[in-house]
Amino acid sequence: MEEKGFAKELDQWIEQLNECRQLSESQVRSLCEKAKEILTKESNVQEVRCPVTVCGDVHGQFHDLMELFRIGGKSPDTNYLFMGDYVDRGYYSVETVTLLVALKVRLERLGAENHFLRNSFLLPVTLERNGCKWIRAGGHVPGPERLAAVCDIPLLFVSMPVLREGFLRPQVRYPERITILRGNHESRQITQVYGFYDECLRKYGNANVWKYFTDLFDYLPLTALVDGQGPMCDLLWSDPDDRGGWGISPRGAGYTFGQDISETFNHANGLTLVSRAHQLVMEGYNWCHDRNVVTIFSAPNYCYRCGNQAAIMELDDTLKYSFLQFDPAPRRGEPHVTRRTPDYFL
Repeated sequence: MEEKGFAKELDQWIEQLNECRQLSESQVRSLCEKAKEILTKESNVQEVRCPVTVCGDVHGQFHDLMELFRIGGKSPDTNYLFMGDYVDRGYYSVETVTLLVALKVRLERLGAENHFLRNSFLLPVTLERNGCKWIRAGGHVPGPERLAAVCDIPLLFVSMPVLREGFLRPQVRYPERITILRGNHESRQITQVYGFYDECLRKYGNANVWKYFTDLFDYLPLTALVDGQGPMCDLLWSDPDDRGGWGISPRGAGYTFGQDISETFNHANGLTLVSRAHQLVMEGYNWCHDRNVVTIFSAPNYCYRCGNQAAIMELDDTLKYSFLQFDPAPRRGEPHVTRRTPDYFL
């Protein structure tokens, strides 16, 4: 598939997914292969730049994901970091994880394409040189002069009717990027118990799509480090606890860790806090360990019955944080599901 043709088709897929309409099996296979090419180049600890909006569990609650984007801003206007648990429990795990992967692939491609814009530059830019600034709101860039949208690199700046040499600084609120981490539900064993496997069988008639995604999950980074000094995001199975030291987790996997562990970890790694997900909190976020750890949960009314709020955390350029809470999206028609998934600590 040619790159240009794939980009156009990918845009069509995203438009379709935004309407909660699943892709075909062959389309999912192509998407997952492209995503693997991108994720192979990423490390297990992924560096993320501020400003960024940090999100917790989504768990297949597609319409609540749409509400999250409405509250936090649509991609690529907002730079998102999702901390895992995209599937299981909700009715739309297929559409949810497919959309997030499609956005990941598309925005990575846009980031590469924006190094050289062929016909026009539509973003407002600031030109700085010798203490002077020129503002250009965008528009057509004629002739052979092309603008490279690379921050802080000397280049030719076209400012009609004169040409000036200087630095081009795109005034974009967020970089065109989305980071998706692996949660404890992005695994073959868990998805066979808590709904994603059964949903794939129900919607596609076989387990191929489940296999494409679970193979892809093996490539997802495990943690993210924000601006190299701020929050470390995600710890998979382990949970904070009021007791000091390490303990055996009641989940049957991972460990519990006390405030002494959190403080030692943050100090040793030069971190401000650990941001994590994978644990229901009724107000959408919860501080613990003297604000060394924050839990973020982004699935409102979890399992369509818990009555909790959801939240996302916004970090600005200075690592100053704020939380946005939101309620469930209006209930839509729900698919007929005969098998009830286990509670698993909810």
